Amino acid sequence: MKKLIPMLALAAMSAMAADWTGYIVDKNCAGKKEMWGDEACAQSCIKRGAPAVFVTADGKIYQVSDQAKAKEMAGKKVTLTGKMKGDTITVENIKAAE
Repeated sequence: MKKLIPMLALAAMSAMAADWTGYIVDKNCAGKKEMWGDEACAQSCIKRGAPAVFVTADGKIYQVSDQAKAKEMAGKKVTLTGKMKGDTITVENIKAAE
């Protein structure tokens, strides 16, 4: 029982929402730092079918579960609120970063 309580606490913490700041870009350009923030390119590539992804300042790339919300912010620096599981973020909220 003593081992179960810390495990349950850890599971509960991992289910909580968190915030991340980075860029919404198309998957094709996510690895090119010079393309982060290029709204025209991101919007164009996403319209042609490239999935939108979220990239952090240190270059980590995450899949975004809600493509509709992500597409609205293509090419912009944003703050995502959501839950991460593996390399996918389930988006609860997305807004332009300050």
